[in-house]
Amino acid sequence: MIEWKPLGTGARPVPQPVATPVVWAGACVGALVLVALVNTVVGSYRPELALSALSLLAALLGLCARFTAAPGTALLCWLFLNGFAIPPAGALTWAGHRDTTWLACLFTAALVGTALARLVHARAAYRRLASGHPGSDSAAGDGRYDS
Repeated sequence: MIEWKPLGTGARPVPQPVATPVVWAGACVGALVLVALVNTVVGSYRPELALSALSLLAALLGLCARFTAAPGTALLCWLFLNGFAIPPAGALTWAGHRDTTWLACLFTAALVGTALARLVHARAAYRRLASGHPGSDSAAGDGRYDS
């Protein structure tokens, strides 16, 4: 007969964020792939579509990152946007109002993703602690496991 036992006892900790260099590497690779995909499918004359895709990437990367990774993530995404999604490809330029807005958009997306992840993790941890069923009760063999 198989007896099910929990592997851990007590409350589960909140997941640790991914290291910042790993998030930045993901931003480099992801931004390169997204900009290349947008340029191939739509063309390089639609930077707003590339900005939307890179903002979504920054928000997704923010879900597993620390708050300190947000500025670098936004900057790396902007570099690929500015360097390869706007003609002429491969030349970095600075158009004050446009680029400031794009950097703010990418930075906000990364912050929103990180804040959302922190809120979801904190709420899940609170529910586990406030449920009134500590992890040691399930070890008594009543067949119920909290998750």
